[in-house]
Amino acid sequence: MRAPLVLAAVLVAAVLVGCGGPSPDLFAVNRTGRLPGAKLELVVGDGGQVRCNGGALLDFPSDMLIDAREIARELNGESEEDPGPARDGLVLESGAFSNLRYRVRTEFGSVGFGDTSKDQPEVFYRVAKLTRDLAKKVCGLAR
Repeated sequence: MRAPLVLAAVLVAAVLVGCGGPSPDLFAVNRTGRLPGAKLELVVGDGGQVRCNGGALLDFPSDMLIDAREIARELNGESEEDPGPARDGLVLESGAFSNLRYRVRTEFGSVGFGDTSKDQPEVFYRVAKLTRDLAKKVCGLAR
């Protein structure tokens, strides 16, 4: 009689532990550059939270989360047969007048580019914009 109750309690505890855990990360951005305030580390989570420069998790709006999820999908690609730039490990050289450099890590690989890199895929511009928006609007940083 006690064994079924103990088993039920263990199962309930296991389910509760599994729920409410942290959401997986979509991607991490490391931004560097020669401008004041260029140095930034962001970890963007699938639960709508971001960690800025190793600080506390901060909530960000759902419209930014939608953008972040789409960026992650585009960086990763659909599959190994249809890879995105992260799966391919695309790294572009910065142009001569580059002010900012980005390194983005995803579950499937990483990319690197500068703000003036030639032949950037459109998703790189979206990474730069989302990074700036999160830094300013959520992290409270100047850049």
